[in-house]
Amino acid sequence: MTTVGVPTEVKKDEYRVGMRPVGTEILTRDGQKVYIQSGAGLGCGYDDAMYKAAGATILSTAEEIWAACDMIVKVKEPQPQEVALIRDGQTVFTYFHFAADKELTEGCLSQGCISVAYETLTDDLGHLPLLTPMSEIAGKLSIQEGAKYLERPQGGRGILLGGVPGVDVGKVLVLGGGIVGTSASRVAAGMGADVVIMDISNNRMRDLDEFMPSNCRTIYSDPEAIRSHLAWADLVVGAVLIPGAKAPNLISRTDLKYMKPGSVIVDVAIDQGGCVETAKVTTHSDPIYTVDDVVHYCVGNMPGAVARTSTQALTNATMPWISKLAASTADKLAKQDPHFANAINTNQGTLTNEPVAIAHDLPFELLYV
Repeated sequence: MTTVGVPTEVKKDEYRVGMRPVGTEILTRDGQKVYIQSGAGLGCGYDDAMYKAAGATILSTAEEIWAACDMIVKVKEPQPQEVALIRDGQTVFTYFHFAADKELTEGCLSQGCISVAYETLTDDLGHLPLLTPMSEIAGKLSIQEGAKYLERPQGGRGILLGGVPGVDVGKVLVLGGGIVGTSASRVAAGMGADVVIMDISNNRMRDLDEFMPSNCRTIYSDPEAIRSHLAWADLVVGAVLIPGAKAPNLISRTDLKYMKPGSVIVDVAIDQGGCVETAKVTTHSDPIYTVDDVVHYCVGNMPGAVARTSTQALTNATMPWISKLAASTADKLAKQDPHFANAINTNQGTLTNEPVAIAHDLPFELLYV
């Protein structure tokens, strides 16, 4: 029997929860023991009574959860007060984004946990199935939030993305043609905006040209093209991703001079360090700041704003893996499945993810190669 714990998320403005009541039902039916911190699900509509009815034991504090359980299931990376509670050999299954946070990386290494990262688990197609649902949500939200902050009372240019008859539509530049970029572009195009998607993969751009709406077009991404389109755009969405690695810097501070006053940047890549030099992590309660007359929206947990939708989408993807991990061990699963091995970023004091090691200039050792 494995003891599985779900603490209340403590990152600012995070309302998601790592497991729904039905997840508790599935695990307890399989013979596992589930502990839920009191109030963990309230931010997305799941109260303690629902978890108890599904078979969970409710504990009052995070300290009790971390102390009692072999395996911790979360949404966001452990915060400093949580890192201190991690036990040697404990499995922690969550988003880590280690490449953007050396302190977190070193903390998990020193605590000796097995860090299983949602964002680096792969599948047979090379996709990231546990990152995909949150990328879809963040991409859609990037346009929703960008449109809001283009409003003049919010500090923006006063642009309606869809325009009206006789008035030009808004212009949206999306950097990256992956899940985030595609989701953002679809929403922007659906609102009637003129959309440019930039990518460095010609094959991906050919695919996008086949299925994206007619008001979306693709442009090969290079510094000259980016600068040219920064001058054109009202809203810029940073949607680049290198799995497990720090995001590349595509927009420098000096590039902001090409942008129109009151234009907006939404840097969805901020979880991986951001793709804009002037990006810094913000929160839902204080989401924006302005640099050189350009509004920056860089919330580090964008899907947390729509916690109900996000929790359902996330746990639909994670629950089969939670069940597998609870029924086995991280070591056994990694030996059986190279895709799961990719998800293990630290293993009882050893860094096992090369992009994270490169980001922080730390030694690493790959698993089972």
